Amino acid sequence: MSPPGDRTLVVLPTYDERDTLPTVLAGLTALATDLDVLVVDDASPDGTGQLAEAVTSGDPHRHVLHRAGKAGLGSAYRTGFRWGLERGYDRFVAMDADLSHDPASLPELLAASARADLVIGSRYVPGGRVERWPLRRRLLSAGGNLYARGLTGLPVHDGTSGYRVVHRAVLEAIDVAELRSDGYAFQLEVAFRAWRAGFHLAEVPIVFVERRAGASKLSRAVVAEALWRTAAWAAREGRGQSGIHPASVRAGAAGPRAPGG
Repeated sequence: MSPPGDRTLVVLPTYDERDTLPTVLAGLTALATDLDVLVVDDASPDGTGQLAEAVTSGDPHRHVLHRAGKAGLGSAYRTGFRWGLERGYDRFVAMDADLSHDPASLPELLAASARADLVIGSRYVPGGRVERWPLRRRLLSAGGNLYARGLTGLPVHDGTSGYRVVHRAVLEAIDVAELRSDGYAFQLEVAFRAWRAGFHLAEVPIVFVERRAGASKLSRAVVAEALWRTAAWAAREGRGQSGIHPASVRAGAAGPRAPGG
């Protein structure tokens, strides 16, 4: 699944995902043995962290990080990415642990990462879709992505998607550990800063299925943060991309791209 020499880490933030985590881990295990997994648990009251320890015990490819309390999605990813960067991983997979993201879709995202620096599992490109969402949630998600594209020029249809593969060079170049956004704003910021830095983004269609267990983490505060941060990035940094980053998978394949390329 991974190119020779590549090490890939799947980062799974969890908070009260006891009912779904074992299925997600089993699905990842069924794909290949060359994927390592890091569960980042925020002291889940339902015992997700303890369950993660039990089901990963003795497996050198499965790891668990316990945090003191609920600190947010962006913080969990920063912690997980930093852990992986310190241990020399080459590619990072971000995905939900509630079965909204099907592990069976991961091979296609990983394959696309051979020609892109950040691959987004997209609900809003041909072949992608959302299942079991009410109309209000669909409109909120689609509208939020249109808002982000319109303000920043980010050339993707699903910048808020949490299912993605990102190369080590991207996380290092944008200094992901210093980003302070959370929730959907974190997903948007990583994509925006990667693109602005000159990395190539690609989208692969996925089917997103609303969780069948547990409670959604979406809140008014999460939505509000994404709105104001997006506006702030656009006002402060403008639109467009000046060229190809030297660490991009496309470096050397072409001359500088025009802004927005």
